[in-house]
Formats: sequence, C-alpha cells, structure tokens
Amino acid sequence: MNIAISQTEHHQGFHLHLHNRVKEAEPFYRRAVSLDPGFKEAWMNLGLAVFALGRPEEARDCQRKALRIDPENADAQNNLGLIHYAQGHIAEAENCFRAALRLRSDHANATLNLGSTRQILNHVEEAEGLFRRALALGVDPARGKSNLSLALMEQVRPEEAELCCREALATRPDHAEARANLALALLMMGRLEEGWREYESRWEVEAMGAPAPVLSQPRWIGQPLHGETIVLYAEQGFGDTLQFCRYAPMVAAAGGRVVLVVPKALRRLITTLDGVAQVLSEEDDVLPPFDYHCPLLSLPFAFGTSMDTIPAPASYLRADPAPWSDFLGELSGLKVGLVWAGKSRTVQPHAVAIDKRRSMRLADMAPLLSVPGCSFVSLQLGPPASQLQLLPQGAMLHDVSDRMTDWAETAGLIAGLDLVIAVDTAVAHLAGALGKPVWMLNRFDSCWRWFLNRDDTPWYPSMRQFRQTGRGDWGGVIERVRQALAQASGRDP
Repeated sequence: MNIAISQTEHHQGFHLHLHNRVKEAEPFYRRAVSLDPGFKEAWMNLGLAVFALGRPEEARDCQRKALRIDPENADAQNNLGLIHYAQGHIAEAENCFRAALRLRSDHANATLNLGSTRQILNHVEEAEGLFRRALALGVDPARGKSNLSLALMEQVRPEEAELCCREALATRPDHAEARANLALALLMMGRLEEGWREYESRWEVEAMGAPAPVLSQPRWIGQPLHGETIVLYAEQGFGDTLQFCRYAPMVAAAGGRVVLVVPKALRRLITTLDGVAQVLSEEDDVLPPFDYHCPLLSLPFAFGTSMDTIPAPASYLRADPAPWSDFLGELSGLKVGLVWAGKSRTVQPHAVAIDKRRSMRLADMAPLLSVPGCSFVSLQLGPPASQLQLLPQGAMLHDVSDRMTDWAETAGLIAGLDLVIAVDTAVAHLAGALGKPVWMLNRFDSCWRWFLNRDDTPWYPSMRQFRQTGRGDWGGVIERVRQALAQASGRDP
C-alpha cells in the first residue's frame, strides 16, 4: 500500500515539477521516498528539485542514493554529472558522463553533456563531434543545436553557428540560449541591427549574467525624450561598462536627464563622462525618482546602431596624470603599460574557459621586456599580478599596483603612458575610452565585439588588434608585437 501511495505522491510532484513549480514539488517527492526508500526515480527527481532550489550538496546525495539502489542507473550518473558541472567541478562531471555512457552508450543527454565538458577543457573539435552524435541519438534538437553553435563559434565559424541557432529556434522559438547564441553570431559578423534585437534575450540566459532588475518604470527603447529622467545601469563586467557608457551622452543629447549607475570602483572615473546629470554607485546609492530605465548594453538596440553608425569619439573619458608625475618622471623612453590576464569569473564554467583563453602568463609576455628604448609598467591587478615575482633576474617591469586604488587612479596612470598593451580586458577598453594608443592581444575565437578579420576596431580609433592565428598561439602574437614595439621605440631589430 505504501508503494502505491508513494507512486501517487511522486506523480503529483513530477506534474508540478514539469510546470516549473519546483518548490511545491519537493514535499511530494519527500513523501514518496519516505514511504518507499527504494524508489530510485523519486530520489533522482528530488535531487533535481533541490538542485534547482540551490542546494547542490543535497542534490548530489539524492543522486547517490539512487545509484546505491541501482548502480546501473545511467540517468542518475548523468544527473550527478550535471550538478558537478554547474558547480565548476569539470573533472568530476566528465567522470559521471563517461560512467553514464559506459552503462548506456546511446544516452543522448550524457553524450551532449560530455561534449560540454570536453569543450570547457579546450577540446572543441571533439565537443563538436559529441554534439553531432547527441543530435543523431535524439537529444532535444534546440538544446543540441544551441550547444553545437557555441562549438562552431569557438572555431570561428559564425555562419554555421547562425544556421544551427535558426534550426534550433525553428523547433523551439522560445529557446533563450539559442536566441542569445544567434545574437552573438550575428554581432560577430557585423549584422548589428538584427544582432542587438536578438541580444535582448540575454536576460533569460543565466550564463550571460545577472537577471534584469525588476523596476516598475518602463524600459527606454528609443522613445522621444523631453527632459524625463532615465536611469542607465551597468551590466556584465567592467569592460562592458567602459565600452557602452559612451551612449550616455547620446541619451542626454536626445533629451533625457541621465542618471548612470555603475560599480563603485568605476564611479569616480565615470563622472568625467559628458552629459550625465548624476553618477551613482550600484553598491551604496539609492535611485532617485525616474521615468525610464535602460541597461547599458541595450542602448545600441535603442539607437539602432549599425556598423556605419557605431559612436566612436576619439575619447569620451578623461583622466589626470598629475598624481603620477613623480613616478612617470623617472621613466625613460617609450612608456608602456602591460596587462596579461583578465579577471576570472568563477561561477559559470563556460565563462571560466573563455577567461583562460583570453589570458596568458606573464612568462608568455616576457619577450617584450627585452625591447630596448622602453620602460614597462604593470597595469595588472588581481591574482595574476603575483606572477611578477617569477620574472627572471634583470627583467624590469615596474609594479605600482598599491597605488591603483580605483579605476580613476588607473586611468590617470594610463593617461601618462605612451602605449598600453593588454589582452582583452577592461584595461584595454579603458585605454581606448581615454583615446590612448592601445594594442589588444586577442584570442583566436575573438569576442563578438571585435568582429572578424580586423586588426582595428570601429569602437576605438586608437586601438590596434593582434590576433592569434591559431588556438592558444600567444607566441606568434608576442613576436609580432615585439617587432612592432621595436619599431615604435625607434629600435628596429
């Protein structure tokens, strides 16, 4: 009798779960396993429910209980792998997906998920093959095509990625990840107007950042303004804020009273932006009364930005080098700032993998330090700055990180330099926004904003790109930069 009641409880929980009423489903699953502790499906679904509710350790325990009941359960192994993957435990996740496939070689979801782990671990061609096999095995086509599109983008095949996304959306028009991935492909190819429209789907994709704030006032999407107050707010990283704050003066010129909300570390720097009535810290300040709001990365959509209308002033932020005059006065020759690594985002595995590809080690950049006629200054902050201690004896790279207390201080230092050489980080955006000559060292699978087959960028007139010609080929990039730097310093090799 208990088994029959347990099955009824499980069925009710499963029905609620299917309709995304996870919190309501949990107690039904719990009653099901209390009535029948050997009910493996109930343990598995309870694990998925509590994972969705933010309790991963408990979720893992539930999947392991299901595996103790049935060690041959490929679905439980796959579920356990998903939980590990979401926590960034990539090796453990891969082991689980492989275990599921040993139990059932035609497990479509485990095949797809193994592809995701292999992609994270920089085996993108293998991942592509696994995604294609998963599709052949009957995995959800929208999910499979969306994953495949990312592998194609990573191999700089945006046309194929676009086709994958459109095929995914043909089966499920509401699939947010496929729509967001379509946006990335379109933007990379310079098809901006359609790309910005599709990019609005990013708010529905957890891996692309925080959810949109809930505000009662309407979103501004380009409506005529007649003095209304509009709150513009930062999203994603420092670099995105520095790149897209250029639109704030345009909103002011269109008739809006602009209040700009940014991370506290950027606030002092952003006050140099023209046309902004008030700059607030997102950590400390309270919003004033306002009429409209808009996130910064939606402003290109609101203005209908195309390749021909990208706003690209020579500079739009300002900085004072005077506080650095004592230090800068001691430097001789060409004054060059260096950044070799971006900030690591530790939440989403895909973002972590991108951070590794866009960064290098200081040891990879060290050949630049031998170029004569230059003085080198580290603009690197965060854990990668510790690599300064590993430089060989005689290599000179000045470290003034203790004085770079916020972005305004960093901007002042950059304003006194002759050149910034940086990987794709916020510092590269800052140098461009200040109009400072900046050489950006770009990974093979470039971010969408740098487009295809360019060594310049319409976003920053003062920027020059040095791109990898193959995955991970920083050596080739550094050699080209070294030659260009020798020429710029007047010391051709």
